[in-house]
Amino acid sequence: MADGKDRSTYDETQIQVLEGLDAVRRRPSMYVGSTGPRGLHHLVYEVVDNSVDEALAGHCSLIAVVLLRDGAVSVRDNGRGIPVGIHRPTGRPAVEVALTVLHAGGKFGSQAYKVSGGLHGVGVSVVNALSRWLEVEVQIDGGRFRQRYERGVPVTPVERLGDTTATGTRVTFQPDPEIFETVEFSPETLVQRLRELAFLNRGLRITFLDERSGEEREFHYEGGLESFVAHLNRNDDPVHDRVIRVEAERNGIHVDLGLQWNTGYSEHVFSYANTIRTSEGGTHEEGLKRALTRVLNDYARRSGALKEGEPNLSGEDVREGLVGVLSVKLTDPQFEGQTKTKLGNSEVRGLVEGVVGEGLGAFLEENPAPARRIIDKTIGAARAREAARKARELTRRKSSLEFASLPGKLADCSQRDAETTELFLVEGDSAGGSAKQGRDRAFQAILPLRGKIINVEKARLDKILANQEIRAIIAAVGTGIGEDFDLAKTRYGRIVIMTDADIDGAHIRTLLLTFFYRYMDPLVTAGKVFIAQPPLYQVKKGKESVYLYSDKELDAHLTRVGRSGVTIQRYKGLGEMNPEQLWQTTMDPAHRTLLQVDLEDTIAAHEVFTILMGDRVEPRREFIETHAREVRFLDTVG
Repeated sequence: MADGKDRSTYDETQIQVLEGLDAVRRRPSMYVGSTGPRGLHHLVYEVVDNSVDEALAGHCSLIAVVLLRDGAVSVRDNGRGIPVGIHRPTGRPAVEVALTVLHAGGKFGSQAYKVSGGLHGVGVSVVNALSRWLEVEVQIDGGRFRQRYERGVPVTPVERLGDTTATGTRVTFQPDPEIFETVEFSPETLVQRLRELAFLNRGLRITFLDERSGEEREFHYEGGLESFVAHLNRNDDPVHDRVIRVEAERNGIHVDLGLQWNTGYSEHVFSYANTIRTSEGGTHEEGLKRALTRVLNDYARRSGALKEGEPNLSGEDVREGLVGVLSVKLTDPQFEGQTKTKLGNSEVRGLVEGVVGEGLGAFLEENPAPARRIIDKTIGAARAREAARKARELTRRKSSLEFASLPGKLADCSQRDAETTELFLVEGDSAGGSAKQGRDRAFQAILPLRGKIINVEKARLDKILANQEIRAIIAAVGTGIGEDFDLAKTRYGRIVIMTDADIDGAHIRTLLLTFFYRYMDPLVTAGKVFIAQPPLYQVKKGKESVYLYSDKELDAHLTRVGRSGVTIQRYKGLGEMNPEQLWQTTMDPAHRTLLQVDLEDTIAAHEVFTILMGDRVEPRREFIETHAREVRFLDTVG
């Protein structure tokens, strides 16, 4: 370099200040998404992502996350350490600037970090602002340094604690209960993300310790995305044994891909840019999908699997049963907003398409047996698609609600404003009748469901659309499904699943949730799907009558009032309640409890639905045995 400086150095000269940190505490949701559990866990992700950036830069091999007994969390890495020297433009230590000034960091230029997930530079300062207290300990330049903050304000100077030859950073913080609705971390939620990061960063070791329970986990995968795809597919039956791996670097962009088809019918492609999950896809996913469709059509034609005159395979066909993970790493990604849910770099589309096209094409040519099994799978999907197209047309007709066997099935509401209306999907005709009589007809619609809907995890779309209950739901909701889905056409602001509080009711609820997740997931993402909470008991003593929603509530109530003169009615079904009771307990907005279905982690959701509703029995048995104590309502049999 002309000035003689090593531009890969990470020191105080690399810290750039863009603006202050005034509005974070006033509008926390702008920075972490919400003040609920999602925003709470986002704090940990922001700190961990900084450590991952050190790993991406080649300076970190270990990240340790600890949930402390006092409710705080600690994130430690063995990277270079946040610089502690004086930042000349501000006259303050660089670590203090990074932790107290929004948009202050070493990631806006490309010298210290060629690839980074924390590109907006707001992460660690926002965590500091939203924490009751935060301590940072840095090992750098032969010394150990520490500084403490309270609600984003430094309360100690940067203190040197002693000498050390090690390097790294430890950030320990306790979320502020004045900001967040809950400050209790979910170990399971954190473990999902830490495992994901270990898969995405081959060779990186990530450890997790929950001091409250003693749970310890370690994640370290030399197989990278091959291990990731195998993990996602472990509860399915693969069409081919070997995970297809494509990896290349072109024009400074690293492309890494793992693919494996299974015998199921759902498509699961998870994409990342600089290890950040791009849940809304983007140009890298577009390039992948274009390559898949083009290469598989070319191979099917050349191999004779697709005859002359037969139509090409569609994107839906080639992705049926596909589990894929795509990761791109680039210097200057263009994300949509701080949440980084969609990649916008136009140059990535063609580059990914080229890399995937070459790699997948080579695999198919070199492995004719698995290639044939993949092509046979896609051709079977194409044949089913034509049948599904005809079935889908039925759901688009205005008369599709009025099936001959189900006259007057939907009791609609009088209002037409989708922001204020509700659709209750009610188990059984008896409960449906009570709901129709007890509802507020102005804004509540009722759709009774007869029996259990088809398990969409085990059926192709043509079979799913042949199910009358599914067709009625699709027509009532109004959005269409799959690639035809249009959220703007939703006829109701809330879709409420209302089933009995017993085993059959739980099964029907799971079938419905599986359908919404697989074919109407934008409804779930938009927060429009809810689960009603009918009471489990009515307890009467004299003139007093109360409704209770769990065995725990019942025990607590009986402890208060005693058992003498008490009459207890247990509701096994919604139909056991008269219309007035159903309205008072379950449907009246002034008194009811609705659980909003939230897809916080799509990978975890994919795994759970595959286990619960898929073909393999052993994973389902293990899941039930592990989580049996977490079930809210569990009836005894016999």
